[in-house]
Amino acid sequence: MKYLFLTLLLLIFAGCSAEQSAKVEPSERWYTSEDVRVGQKVFLQNCAVCHGNQAQGLVKDWKQTLADGSYPAPPLNGTAHAWHHPLKILLRTTQNGGVPLGGKMPGFKGKLSQSEQLAAIAYFQSFWPDKVYQAWLELDGLK
Repeated sequence: MKYLFLTLLLLIFAGCSAEQSAKVEPSERWYTSEDVRVGQKVFLQNCAVCHGNQAQGLVKDWKQTLADGSYPAPPLNGTAHAWHHPLKILLRTTQNGGVPLGGKMPGFKGKLSQSEQLAAIAYFQSFWPDKVYQAWLELDGLK
């Protein structure tokens, strides 16, 4: 009887814990594993030189302007501000570049197809922790 009570108690706590740590599963994201695979290739060939192989950024303080007054490429892995922007803004920045935002990033509109650009976004979003991705969704990230 004592063990039955302990087992039930553990199950109750496990159920509460599971509810509290509910997270977005990869299958609930807007992209597929194939998008990430294609995006990795696109990202490594076009973006990693400035944003790092795993979108981690290459400078310690990406908010600090460089000597020329421009901003360095920020991390895109969920640790900087990219997750505050909806998908259409991420795509527009990829297409038109970061110069209008004070950076040096070139636009890829004429170099990459829209599907390749979206795949690159899928790749860097694949590094976003579930909590960050969920916050992005709550900010209407898919709009």
